Amino acid sequence: MELGLYTFADVDPNAANKGAEAKRRLDDLLEEIQLADEVGLDVFGLGEHHRPDYMASSPATILAAAAVKTKNIRLSSAVTVLSSDDPVRVFQQYATVDLLSNGRVEIMAGRGSFIESFPLFGYDLEDYDLLFAEKLQLLMEIRENEVVTWEGETRKPIAGRGVYPRPLQDPLPLWIAIGGTPQSAARAGYLGLPLALAIIGGEPHRFAPLFDLYRESGAKAGVDQKALKTSINVHGFIHDTNESAADIFYEPQATVMNRIGRERGWGPTNRAHFDASRGARGALFVGDPETVAEKIVANHKIFRNDRFLLQMAIGPMPHRDIMRGIELYGTKVAPLVRKALTPSEAGA
Repeated sequence: MELGLYTFADVDPNAANKGAEAKRRLDDLLEEIQLADEVGLDVFGLGEHHRPDYMASSPATILAAAAVKTKNIRLSSAVTVLSSDDPVRVFQQYATVDLLSNGRVEIMAGRGSFIESFPLFGYDLEDYDLLFAEKLQLLMEIRENEVVTWEGETRKPIAGRGVYPRPLQDPLPLWIAIGGTPQSAARAGYLGLPLALAIIGGEPHRFAPLFDLYRESGAKAGVDQKALKTSINVHGFIHDTNESAADIFYEPQATVMNRIGRERGWGPTNRAHFDASRGARGALFVGDPETVAEKIVANHKIFRNDRFLLQMAIGPMPHRDIMRGIELYGTKVAPLVRKALTPSEAGA
């Protein structure tokens, strides 16, 4: 099983100098990706957002910088908001990063958890489903064919045009990311694309039927089961003790969840809810290396997932604590997880 990290590159939305705040976060982010590579983690994902509380509106640009600073770690969007982007440009950007990284890049495509990009780029939210379906179809066509002929409803046709550069990896890896919609899980299986599932609340085991549906859909479509790779993407933090991990992570986690909750009508979180969520059946992976490793292994038994991505850099998390968490993840948690799983499951 691959082990990695992802982040949305959170910044202070109330910073007086937003350029300086973005520069600070970018510098810290590149250090975090470098450290993740140095300690032997497998994947680093970077999400696309178009809001004042997140810096990474152009993940491919940042991953290009990370590509020349790292040696082994795979670099992925997490996610690319494909519905409001141009699949031709998405492919060209990530193919370029693939060349810079010597074949280590991936695209994780999704609809996105926020809708700001739709009016920003001139798209109608009434076309939410159609945009994603058609643009995914076009992106897949570009992956498979150097010269593309394509026609749909959401953009003008492409008549026998080449798309360049071509990536080092053939085809360029493409994942579908979802937040819990059964139809999306079934579609990913039908298309034979790897599936990443975000679990940021509730009890993780309740999401397992989505992977069952995904695999069943792939089987019905005649997809090779080896192509049906899965990932769970969760929130959490690793520190020296369970108590220090919880104390450091609670405020940043609560800040973000309460801010989003106010926008979406959720009730406020509190420390009691947080502590319950970091229990054995909860969605938060927070604790010392042994505790987090045990929870990763326990959830692997439920999901049979090929990849596990942890979001530690959330909200106003101090950079020094993120760096300590990454160090412990790579040097303590990863060896424990890999030892607990069989060699074929652990990817080691």
